[in-house]
Amino acid sequence: MKVLMINGSPRVKGNTYIALHEMEKIFSENDVDTEIVQVGNKDIRGCIACGSCAEKGKCVFDDMVNEIAPKFEECNGLVVASPVYYASANATLIAFLDRLFYSTHFDKTMKVGASVVAARRGGLSSTFDELNKYFAITGMPVASSQYWNSIHGRKPGEAQQDEEGLQTMRTLARNMTFLMKSIQLGKEKFGLPEKEEHLWTNFIR
Repeated sequence: MKVLMINGSPRVKGNTYIALHEMEKIFSENDVDTEIVQVGNKDIRGCIACGSCAEKGKCVFDDMVNEIAPKFEECNGLVVASPVYYASANATLIAFLDRLFYSTHFDKTMKVGASVVAARRGGLSSTFDELNKYFAITGMPVASSQYWNSIHGRKPGEAQQDEEGLQTMRTLARNMTFLMKSIQLGKEKFGLPEKEEHLWTNFIR
């Protein structure tokens, strides 16, 4: 089992990292390999809808998105974490996710996804919902915890004081581990769900 963890914060060891690291400890206890990738402090531009990825099999902008794509394909689970900016995720992270999900054409069905958000006070649930949409549109089951996957802290390191938030991260990691292992057993016994040919319906023809 392997989980790819995306840190969308510009701070390498800030509160978002504290949440991911708390999960990482539980994954390690359960023999799940992890890799944390720092995205929030990188220079990543947004998608320009050029469609080149359909021909090239990768994004036309050869940056971190193409570097991470094979790791995404290989992993059993993906954790996406972000600080909250104006009740939304870090724009750099969103640019990264837009291009990563759109330019990778491998089947993401039954990879387990989880989003994690960190904030001083508010905007957590709207950011949480925003990040979960990447999983829901690609057939990825969404892992949940004992509460929405959030942690509080303003100054770097303050999230370490949020005991309930840390517990939520540990529970999330345990639930995610259970889901990934259960899905793996299910795939071995039953295979993946049958897929129909995709029907594309536009509102204007």
